[in-house]
Amino acid sequence: MRSVLYIEDDPEIGRWTKGDLESRGYQVAWLTSGEGAAERVREADIVVLDVMLPGLDGFTVGQRLKREAPDVPILMLSARSSVDDKLQGLQFADDYLTKPFHPDELAARLEVLLRRFGRDEERDIRIGHLAIDPAQPSVVDTRSGEEIALTAKQLQILLYFLKHPNQIVTKEQIYEAVWGEPYIEGDKTVMVHIRYLREKIELDPGAPTILETIRGLGYRVKR
Repeated sequence: MRSVLYIEDDPEIGRWTKGDLESRGYQVAWLTSGEGAAERVREADIVVLDVMLPGLDGFTVGQRLKREAPDVPILMLSARSSVDDKLQGLQFADDYLTKPFHPDELAARLEVLLRRFGRDEERDIRIGHLAIDPAQPSVVDTRSGEEIALTAKQLQILLYFLKHPNQIVTKEQIYEAVWGEPYIEGDKTVMVHIRYLREKIELDPGAPTILETIRGLGYRVKR
């Protein structure tokens, strides 16, 4: 899962943007100033940086981050839209997006930067005894080294969970994401598929540790 170091002091914009990026499968570390950013930048795949910050402004913070980690792309995100501001930011940053912005545009620009810097490749994900390669996709039992044969729908369900790690998702959300149709109350399709999926990926399907049931709410895969 790609990680974003997000530096924004406005709490409303920060919560909204962080939530949207997480819903798209990013892991977001949100700071409200540049303090401590240099120590965390190498843990990130990309930086989203506001200009107007308390203390050091975003231009100064961004220059320091680029010196610290030149291979980590920086996207400036600011209400300052003059040509001079953009030129100043683009002396070190890799893109500059002005506020207000549409979340789809922000996501698209992040994807472009991640591809440009070669940071968009999904790494193998380890969960318990499983090694999952989302790019193939494939699921391998690390104890035997053998691939676990999943149906197309089982793979889609598992990958959906991996895009929402540690989040509780409902059967309605799973159905609409995987089947692409509105969920009809009482439909057992998701429950059946999850039961069969557990039989293949859990050490003990009767006491699952990978794909958990959160009673009354839905399901969760911890990472």
